[in-house]
Amino acid sequence: MPAFPKKLLWVLLALAFLVPLLRPLFPDVVSDYRLFLVSTMIIAAIAVLGLNLLTGFNGQISLGHGAFYAVGAYTAAVLMDHLSVPYWATVPAAAIVCFMVGYLFGLPALKLEGHYLALATFALALAVPQILKYRWLEGLTGGVQGIVLNKPEVPFGLPLSEDQWLYYYCLIVMVVLYWAAANLLDSRSGRAMMAIRDQYMAADTMGIDTALYKTVTFGISAAYTGIAGALSASAIAFVAPDSFNIFLSIKFLIGLVVGGVGSMAGSVVGGIFYVLVDNSAQALSMFVRNDLGLPFDLSAYTVFGVLLIALMYLMPMGIVGGVYLAWRKLRGVRG
Repeated sequence: MPAFPKKLLWVLLALAFLVPLLRPLFPDVVSDYRLFLVSTMIIAAIAVLGLNLLTGFNGQISLGHGAFYAVGAYTAAVLMDHLSVPYWATVPAAAIVCFMVGYLFGLPALKLEGHYLALATFALALAVPQILKYRWLEGLTGGVQGIVLNKPEVPFGLPLSEDQWLYYYCLIVMVVLYWAAANLLDSRSGRAMMAIRDQYMAADTMGIDTALYKTVTFGISAAYTGIAGALSASAIAFVAPDSFNIFLSIKFLIGLVVGGVGSMAGSVVGGIFYVLVDNSAQALSMFVRNDLGLPFDLSAYTVFGVLLIALMYLMPMGIVGGVYLAWRKLRGVRG
């Protein structure tokens, strides 16, 4: 997958930091709700990046990253609710806890490949929400009722609303994590990760410790997704087991495939895609029923399915890969 142009990346980052400051000029466009929606897209992009590091860059298939997202969210929630830990301190805590969980899960998973590994992670995604409901843990997790939190307060007396600060907070965390992932993939360790993905036996023959790299990659991937879960707990100010069902893991996988497997930019596009579809499905369903007069009740998963099938036919490399190929063809025609 092609690298993202650095100049364009800096321009997009500058625009992203500028957007909330335009609220006095465009109060209807840059509203608190829309800033909150973009914050959830950023959080989703971090979670998809975590899955991408494992599946796109290391070749291990996971259908259970919603479990690590839940562990990260509950780590943050428990620390804030029971120990009064500041919200910003829960991010590294969630990363450490989820890295350990991912690493430990990756050890027995070394014996599994392909669909067997996918089924094992699928089982993990099914088990974690039920464990969070377990009556012996109710005092810690809140059981079925979950935990209600407070939204992050604006620090240092900055003239920002809560949603504006949340946007900047999530954006800064995402930039740091993407920078770290880009440096990791550009290093010797990153090349070893991708060598295992491309030719497992050849990488093993060349002296790469495949077992170590696979388990550590599993841990790093889980840590990224756990950080996204911790940010989600702060953003939504509520966690409950039913929020982390198996469909959350499927959404992460859909976002990865739609954005582009093995593409850093594809992780951002995938996060934006799944949040947009999730929030637009009901409006689209009402439009189809009321305005078009068709007797269809479209759920978010119906829209996901239709769009996914269409994109797999039109852009088998994902949106980022499809745009890149279209741009190359256009350049060829002009040349």
